[in-house]
Amino acid sequence: MKYLVITLVSLFILTACSSTRQPSVTSAPEPNAGRYQQNKDSIPQRLPTLLEMTDPTPLAEPLSRGGNKPYNLFGQDYSPLISATAHDEVGMASWYGNKFHGHLTSNGETYNMFAMSAAHKTLPLPSYVKVTNLDNNKTAIVRVNDRGPFHRDRVIDLSYSAANKLGMLQLGTARVKLELLQSPAMLAQATKPEQCFIQVFASSDSAKLNKLQQQLHQQQALPTEIKPASGIFRLLVGPTTDKQQAQRWLNQLRAGSFPSAYFADSTLCS
Repeated sequence: MKYLVITLVSLFILTACSSTRQPSVTSAPEPNAGRYQQNKDSIPQRLPTLLEMTDPTPLAEPLSRGGNKPYNLFGQDYSPLISATAHDEVGMASWYGNKFHGHLTSNGETYNMFAMSAAHKTLPLPSYVKVTNLDNNKTAIVRVNDRGPFHRDRVIDLSYSAANKLGMLQLGTARVKLELLQSPAMLAQATKPEQCFIQVFASSDSAKLNKLQQQLHQQQALPTEIKPASGIFRLLVGPTTDKQQAQRWLNQLRAGSFPSAYFADSTLCS
């Protein structure tokens, strides 16, 4: 009995010590604090079905009313590429599941981890992207309707179904290539007559062009697109069907930071 009492007292002391609140570490405020029931993401209890992993048909949908304005998160500024008609990117992909299932996405839809969807920091919402796992060559088409992932080394956050189709559930991340298939700007472009573009800059460095595109948005508020062409990317201002407006834009660019800007097709612009 004596030994039993000693054991119980010892157990009580250990339990009390283990439950003592540790000093908290001061950190930046979490934008979504209190929004989710789970503190950490978790794996669903079942695998997605073949039907749930069926690639969606890329559609040129109108720009969502939500999630397409410039924003700041964790001290970083982001400018959505609302005029994008082409976008290629290589980087790390991750996926998100139970914690976010049933909650609103950035464009106001409900996240379904069993749908073929994804989150991207700047692609227009909604848009369709082909994702290729560069480690196993598996591919998936996803509809981008959310913002994220907010890790510097990651370019896209995939739904549970998309991640499973790409064979990346076990590792949690994968090296991928993104190819934009459809975007709201493509819808607008398809319904417009011949259009004038002004070429501002061309480079094989897409990151550099993305930075210049953000500068144009902030400094001159002009519509822009980045288009691939023969192994390089072209930063274009436009489109417009108004030739007088095109000339004003060209004069504005040449008087500013882009003295070498020119009409991509002079027959459509002058």
